[in-house]
Amino acid sequence: MAAGYLERILRARVYDVAIESPLEPAKRLSDRLGQRVLLKREDLQPVFSFKLRGAYNRMVRLSTDQRACGVIAASAGNHAQGVALAAGSLGCPAVIVMPRTTPETKVAAVRRLGADVELHGDTYDEAQERARVLEAERGLTFIHPFDDPEVIAGQGTIGMEILRQCPHPPDAIYLAVGGGGLIAGVGAYVKALWPQVEIIGVEPVEADAMTRSLAAGERVRLDRVGLFADGVAVREVGVETFRLCRQLVDRMVTVDTDAICAAIKDVFEDTRSILEPAGALALAGLKAEAGQRAPGQLLVAVACGANMNFERLRFVAERAELGEQREAMLAVEIPEQPGSLRRFCRHLGGRSLTEFSYRRADGPRAHIFVGVRIEDRHDRRELLETLRAAGFPCVDLSDDELAKLHLRHMVGGRRPRDGAAGAVQERLYRFEFPERPGALLDFVNALHPAWTISIFHYRNHGSDVGRIVVGVEVPEADGRAWETVLTELGFPWREETANPAYRLFLA
Repeated sequence: MAAGYLERILRARVYDVAIESPLEPAKRLSDRLGQRVLLKREDLQPVFSFKLRGAYNRMVRLSTDQRACGVIAASAGNHAQGVALAAGSLGCPAVIVMPRTTPETKVAAVRRLGADVELHGDTYDEAQERARVLEAERGLTFIHPFDDPEVIAGQGTIGMEILRQCPHPPDAIYLAVGGGGLIAGVGAYVKALWPQVEIIGVEPVEADAMTRSLAAGERVRLDRVGLFADGVAVREVGVETFRLCRQLVDRMVTVDTDAICAAIKDVFEDTRSILEPAGALALAGLKAEAGQRAPGQLLVAVACGANMNFERLRFVAERAELGEQREAMLAVEIPEQPGSLRRFCRHLGGRSLTEFSYRRADGPRAHIFVGVRIEDRHDRRELLETLRAAGFPCVDLSDDELAKLHLRHMVGGRRPRDGAAGAVQERLYRFEFPERPGALLDFVNALHPAWTISIFHYRNHGSDVGRIVVGVEVPEADGRAWETVLTELGFPWREETANPAYRLFLA
């Protein structure tokens, strides 16, 4: 049971370094959702994250000899900063092993706080393995980011503050989940005093280790995790955190990248602060469920971090409108004749365009790629019906990853017709790989040189996974050999040759 954690949390020492963060109303979002939304502003902590609470509470209990020898931690950034700040406050050396995919903002911040940084691996798990090796070699004390009772208790002080700051028990508290330390600590305190309050965890769909583990009744280790919300990119939750979450968590919610980006924008519009993806995760989950709840409920979302890599903002801004269902992306067929484009634009009504790509075609029909601002899903359906009724066949690409990530930046050219039709087939693939310096070169070097690359599009998303779309011309006789090359590349891939967006604009 969670017995003993109430006392641990009440005894936790966090306020030597942490502030009691405010619980603020999100007025604009509350009005839009028809709920009373409160944001627990852990992004306002000295290291812009809640992680210093647990790190300090664990380290303040180290013996004099342990402090003299030093500590080590593995972290994608926020725990690292908490450990570094705590070490500086307590006067002990600190070594932090960080994945190579960690945003430079977080790496630089850890170094500024006085810790030694070693970059190793592409994920938290690989960094942790290296940290454990250094722990044994140098006699350091490992400070776990989540699977430690004192770390959990430190994070639990957030729950203590929420109960103190709320005028009455909230209906639900939404929390981001990586390894589970935050939700375990907050859940242990809140459920001990207000058991009727729902404790709801939120994970990215590409890093849902706790969701799968709770469903299976045992810890599930993911083969791979998405890195967009790098602060929660954990393949396996903790032993102790899983034990507690089985008792304390009412349910889990998963959200996609677009929903996270939309939540970042929502917080900015209400507070003029910019959360990192993991920091906005709780709010994204709250929004996903808001329409299913009775109106006027008191809902708390813990805004748990703001260590955003600036270069990532262009990606966030691009995807936020899609996440809010405020932009539709359409492939529209128009007659290749004078006046068609003007007539098409008239049928858009007063809607604003976000993107428009057109290339003159040889045949009687042309395709345009268009982004249009909309109000919601219903407005998108109305737009599609209006255009089709006016004689403009169209395909909705708003949920098509190939279109969102690549095609919108590529529209304008087609592959020349091959005189020997059918002799060479162009095949289209999307690949993903961990984003790090040199990763694109590694990918190119891994490609087999025997076939022609006919399409290549890559975008750097600021420490997200690297995403490439590649068109390869493969002779029919070499089909089996190409399948072997795909298997040996070692990168996750998906064939898009049949994708309607590709067929309309690039094939």
